[in-house]
Amino acid sequence: MEAATDYTMWALFARATITVKLVMILLIAASVWCWAVIVDKLLQYRKARAEADVFDRAFWSGEPLDGLFEKIGTDPDGPSEKIFVAGMLEWRRSHKQDGELIAGATARIDRSMDVAIAKEAATMQKGLPVLATVGSTAPFVGLFGTVWGIMNAFIEIAEAQNTNLAVVAPGIAEALLATGLGLLAAIPAVIFYNKLSADSDRIIGGYEAFADEFATILSRQLDDN
Repeated sequence: MEAATDYTMWALFARATITVKLVMILLIAASVWCWAVIVDKLLQYRKARAEADVFDRAFWSGEPLDGLFEKIGTDPDGPSEKIFVAGMLEWRRSHKQDGELIAGATARIDRSMDVAIAKEAATMQKGLPVLATVGSTAPFVGLFGTVWGIMNAFIEIAEAQNTNLAVVAPGIAEALLATGLGLLAAIPAVIFYNKLSADSDRIIGGYEAFADEFATILSRQLDDN
């Protein structure tokens, strides 16, 4: 009686050809990389939302802007604080020593905050292209491994001149494992890419809304002067 064939994932991997093994290793590495990006972004966005809530409460507490600026300092940690500091620094630079304003202050303040927002947006979206790339390519990489594995399985079947299911099944199973790994990497990547992109857009939209409100406040003060 022949020994039963081992169909565990490790056994299927061990019996695969070197090309299919490389494909599987690549897909596993891509999956691990994606999950590292996902966890990092989830933590980053959670921290950014918490920081924005704390800053919003401080900003709208009625405390004078100069006092809040002195409290935060010129080297803030949080994204919201960095945007606020960028605007305040340009606001202060726009005053001459005699207290008069330099022409074009409003436009410069807007540009300063826009630059700060762009930097934060780049930080927020860093790593998301990895998810997009893996989500779109992993199924095809897995399919390549499957096609290659099935091709070799058929070659072995032809050489053995035996189409018994016990002979055919192991090679087919090894090949299909590559497609399974491709989907395992791609599905979470696509789901979390869509979620994290939406979260990033909402956070950045909040920064842009704050910058507009802050610019309006400064513009009002400029008009009063």
